[in-house]
Amino acid sequence: MGISLPYRGESTIDFAWNEVTGAIGDSVTVLPFVVAVAVLTDLSLAMMLIWFGIFQIVWGLFYGVPVSVEPMKALAALILAGTITTGELLLAGGLLGVVLVSIGVTDTLSHVGQYIGSPVVRGIQFGVGLVLIKTGLRIGGSNVELAGLAVGIALLLIVLGQWNLTPIVILVVGGLIAGYQTGLPSPTIPTTDGLFLMRTTSLTLSTIEATIAQLAMTVGNAALAASVLLYDYFDRDISADELSTSMGVMNLVAIPFGALPMCHGSGGIAGKYAFGARTAGANLILGVGYIGIALLGVGLVAVYPVSMLGVILILIGLQLGRTSLEQTQSYPLVISIGVLGMIVNLGLAFIIGILVFLFLKYREST
Repeated sequence: MGISLPYRGESTIDFAWNEVTGAIGDSVTVLPFVVAVAVLTDLSLAMMLIWFGIFQIVWGLFYGVPVSVEPMKALAALILAGTITTGELLLAGGLLGVVLVSIGVTDTLSHVGQYIGSPVVRGIQFGVGLVLIKTGLRIGGSNVELAGLAVGIALLLIVLGQWNLTPIVILVVGGLIAGYQTGLPSPTIPTTDGLFLMRTTSLTLSTIEATIAQLAMTVGNAALAASVLLYDYFDRDISADELSTSMGVMNLVAIPFGALPMCHGSGGIAGKYAFGARTAGANLILGVGYIGIALLGVGLVAVYPVSMLGVILILIGLQLGRTSLEQTQSYPLVISIGVLGMIVNLGLAFIIGILVFLFLKYREST
């Protein structure tokens, strides 16, 4: 049972239990990243969650389907690894905002998407997974006992067949431990930590490399793949260029005010659908939920057990790596690009990957 409201002709927005569980399915791709960034950088958890909440609502209503709003994972992985600074993260997100709007309004993806190559995108995805695993191992060793507790929770859930829930369950347990140390959090006004840091950051090679690496994942996973999933799951013809434009707009609007760079990920859409979401009601529920957490729960972040976040990052990295390999048959190229991205940098791996992909494609055609 639930409430169903008519929306855009024959469409509806439902507020039923399946929309609530669908919202939770999407949050698995967001909350672990956002909490980790808040703990390990000077960005405000409250501000990040408020912007995620706002755009869950905005794009849910705009598109009329349970579209996702996720962190840009390549950028998040790089700042968690200490490869880029907070200012460089925000500047890279701003640059991506300009590029994505330009791509979208010129319908570029409908013309050039074929030249990037799925193995290249999957290779960057694999590389991001490796970076997250490496980072998780580094910070997970800060408290072996709590890291062991997180691993035990993960193993139990895997045995029970609930692999997808492991990051969010560990996140909640860590929050309970932090709450035991600090007591129940009280409502707080969001701080301005991290606002306008982009203005004090100059353009560096690291920023450019991070921008290129994220662009690869955004074009492939958050535009092209997301467009396909929205049609397959919800019978909505939303082009990759439309999604590119909306991603660019939300980053240009929000990043100067302390938001984590955001995108429409196919993983979040799949998570919403797998957990029951069928309308934009899931977006409205999740958006309100994020804003509620921002106002009520941020006091736990200061004492959140970092070692448990390390295990979460490892689990996310394993999931990304598995997904990248499951969705390709070009294993040598995907793995090579990923390893190169981890050892050197993801931007260079993206460029070399495209060149190798085009060479192999040319050789096959001759």
